[in-house]
Amino acid sequence: MNDPANKILIVGPAWIGDMVLAQSLFKVFRQRHPQSHLDVLAPAWTHALLARMLEVNEAIAAPFAHGRFDFGARLTLGRALRTRGYDRAIVLPNSWKSALVPWAARIPHRTGFTGELRYGLLNDTRRLDLEKWPRTVDRFVALGLEAGATLPEIPHPQLQADSANAHAALARFGREPPRTPVLALCPGAEYGPAKRWPAEYFAEVANAKLAQGWEVWLLGSDKDATITAAVQNLTQNRCLDLGGKTLLTEAIDLLALASAVVTNDSGLMHIASALDRRLIAVYGSSDPRHTPPLGARATVLYLDLPCSPCFKRECPLGHLKCLKDLHPALVLEALGA
Repeated sequence: MNDPANKILIVGPAWIGDMVLAQSLFKVFRQRHPQSHLDVLAPAWTHALLARMLEVNEAIAAPFAHGRFDFGARLTLGRALRTRGYDRAIVLPNSWKSALVPWAARIPHRTGFTGELRYGLLNDTRRLDLEKWPRTVDRFVALGLEAGATLPEIPHPQLQADSANAHAALARFGREPPRTPVLALCPGAEYGPAKRWPAEYFAEVANAKLAQGWEVWLLGSDKDATITAAVQNLTQNRCLDLGGKTLLTEAIDLLALASAVVTNDSGLMHIASALDRRLIAVYGSSDPRHTPPLGARATVLYLDLPCSPCFKRECPLGHLKCLKDLHPALVLEALGA
């Protein structure tokens, strides 16, 4: 029988964490349409993740500047994709502009949430029911099902790692593959300070594990380099500070070598979870009921204060109690220290 969803284009999210969560949709779609061809249209910085997802056939670059409408460029890309003969598109972002490419590509079945009144651009619009689908992953998977269908058991994201690539990255920094347990600390969070556990708390955890003979690696993007440097300074330069010094592919593979990971609610949190690492996830201004790490080995630490979650970049009350009152002893206890 011919599969009605033989060739599908998914317009993916721009955030690293959301792209990891989107893999659950890819997995469900593959389970239901095993012979389908699945491509993902997404910003180039997410392609390192897509390359580690067995369900994805091809990652297509969305060359649009963040926050830019780029109307003409989106139409041009859509027209260029017409020859690929996609049967269906699923648009994960809720913006109007994100639905332009599938419409311009003349994909016959275009699914997405109503979002910014995208009638016409989409011809299979769904109402976003926040109570029915409280988690981001629930919403992504729901778009891959028939309208009104009940959510199945949602498979966890599962990234493929390359140990040889990790060892090559370590060699670049004059390090050999680890012979002792490794604690990976990810103290950054791109969204803002209200999601960042204090650097001195990360350093206290690092110092405790260093005293036990562990290696400690600090990971993050170039935007996190100042924070990782602060943690490094507070540990008397005894960590391997990789903040801003690795490609995303290298960060993925290095995290796969870690015995445990402590991280804020960030893209690296979701990556570590999808690598099945022992994970301690610290939540401040965001809500673990909305975007939790999905791995079976993840522990979430969240104080759930009356002012939480505020979803602000900076603490609107100026005290940051949601993170400052979550003391390092709680993380060390969760690590089994």
